[in-house]
Amino acid sequence: MRDKLERRSFILLLIAVSIAFGFILEPFWGAIFWACAVTVIFSPLQRWMLTKIGDRPNIAALLTLFILLAIVVIPVILLTSAFVSEGVQFYQRVEAGEIDPRAIVQRLRDAFPWFDQLLVELGVDTSNLRERISQALVSASQFLARETLTIGQNTFSFLISLALMLYLTFFLLRDGNALIKLIIQALPLGDEREKALFNKFAEVTRATVKGNLVVAIVQGALGGIIFWILAIPGPLLWGVIMAFLSLIPAVGAAIIWFPVSLYLFATGDWISATVLIAYGAIVIGLADNLLRPILVGRDTKLPDYVVLFSTIGGIALFGINGFVIGPLVAALFMATWQIFMKDFSGEP
Repeated sequence: MRDKLERRSFILLLIAVSIAFGFILEPFWGAIFWACAVTVIFSPLQRWMLTKIGDRPNIAALLTLFILLAIVVIPVILLTSAFVSEGVQFYQRVEAGEIDPRAIVQRLRDAFPWFDQLLVELGVDTSNLRERISQALVSASQFLARETLTIGQNTFSFLISLALMLYLTFFLLRDGNALIKLIIQALPLGDEREKALFNKFAEVTRATVKGNLVVAIVQGALGGIIFWILAIPGPLLWGVIMAFLSLIPAVGAAIIWFPVSLYLFATGDWISATVLIAYGAIVIGLADNLLRPILVGRDTKLPDYVVLFSTIGGIALFGINGFVIGPLVAALFMATWQIFMKDFSGEP
């Protein structure tokens, strides 16, 4: 009886201490998550280096970290700096009246008179539509400016998180296999189930980051290039926004380039509008269909509707980190139920 009481008391203490430790680490969850994700992605490179330089895990992890800095971290910092600068300039142009959202809306309504009739048939009140759309555009520009200014003001916090992520990544690269074995030994879920879940975590993380992020970068870059060629203001700004929207399935970069092409039609610039629509549909649109199967692979891809809801839900709950966390939680959810059906229900 006493042994049972002691065991239960210890389990309660273990849970309480684990929860308290989780709260202590809460400010650093973003850095910890990305350290784990980066480790999963770059661990094959680290293992390859071990085969070339021998059993020197410290040197292999350090070299991998330097490569990560050169090809990922430094370019992202430079791009973020340029994005912040261009976002602030765009907001200042709206405030100064150089870009007038109301004039843009009026030109669209003048060019496409059938649009008002369509809204009436759909039961939408068009009496103050122009003002509402204009206010929405102004609010969006103000939100964008606030976010970019926040990024600039929180540079120190960002650098601290980045340093912590890189610091933890070094140790995860060096000691990752030992840590996984220790976790498998500690968790009371069954070694085979834990290995299956760890494999699913690595599989989905690689697929989501390597696939979705690369596709988003490509689509954003293609969109920014065509905006620059067509002399559309803020090509870098809109390119980054298109890259971000490309992370959301069934939405993509078209939510930016298609309205812009309509505006070009409305202003009489038929050549630029036609080029933008053709380029968006053929080049930007096909980039996803061509690259994603190659980078992600058919075996790791979740159903499209699961990816859509998990990505949007993840972003709503966790911010930008949610585009990875959402599909990851969905994949672990499905993997856990598959294990349950196999081990406890007798279902294949």
